[in-house]
Amino acid sequence: MRPPRLVPGARVAVVAPSGPVPEDRLEAGLDLLRGWDLDPVVAPHVLDRHGEFGYLAGADADRARDLERAWCDPSVSAVFCARGGYGAARMVELLDWDAMRAAGPKVFLGFSDITTLHEAFARRLGLVTLHGPMVAGADFLKNARAQEQLRLTLFEPEAVQVIASPGRALVGGRAHGVTLGGCLSLLSADLGVPEARVSARGGLLFLEDTGEETYRIDRFLTQLLRAGWLEGVAGVALGSWEECDPYDAVRAVLRDRLGGLGVPIVEEFGFGHCDGALTVPFGISGELDADAGTLRLDAPALAAARG
Repeated sequence: MRPPRLVPGARVAVVAPSGPVPEDRLEAGLDLLRGWDLDPVVAPHVLDRHGEFGYLAGADADRARDLERAWCDPSVSAVFCARGGYGAARMVELLDWDAMRAAGPKVFLGFSDITTLHEAFARRLGLVTLHGPMVAGADFLKNARAQEQLRLTLFEPEAVQVIASPGRALVGGRAHGVTLGGCLSLLSADLGVPEARVSARGGLLFLEDTGEETYRIDRFLTQLLRAGWLEGVAGVALGSWEECDPYDAVRAVLRDRLGGLGVPIVEEFGFGHCDGALTVPFGISGELDADAGTLRLDAPALAAARG
């Protein structure tokens, strides 16, 4: 299902499913959203800190409650994540997915650790979600290109139905399929989890990560290959590898592990942990052109606004 696009005055809830959120960056992000004529509301526990584990934005139950209540609030048109980090996997099973399904589709936005939730929304709600910049993300706050592409996706998705990147072909060709993916390490961590996606068959797989040594990238990809998760994938788009080893080393392992799939692969597509990161809709069909570095969606990412 494609959620309705946003309109001026729409209320959007900001939640923190993962790591702690810097208050100054949150306030800057809220100001940016208000400048788009949105009405952002901050969930009660967004600025919490876990008493024992400082890498979590509060208790698991509180983070889950914030997301669930925001989603089920009929006045809220979208739920935006404040940041990633780590923690979504600890609270995803605490959500009342039946209640969230009954609440109907709305826009969900985030990336990095939020990959776990993109997969959950796809499997449990059958919903198109947006892999893109987060409200308190430093790169988002300082990059006008990332801001504008996200704004168009939210309000005028026809204007970005063709997503053009600076990418180039690692393996040339075109492929058609349904978009999915996110952070490589999180996709690997989801293997074997109940209700997780059993394979990427028929998909256009978007992969990126940050802060990983090359041997760990090799391990994540090898695990996906050994599990059969990559069998039948239609095409692959590779994003940023910020704070990883030099890209030549990363590129070599990406080619080694993925080149044998025999499908089009585009590298440096410009999404993920990088300046000016593109917003990529997940759960929608389209054509990936590795040679041109483009993704052409079969339909706008978001449906017409509710009347």
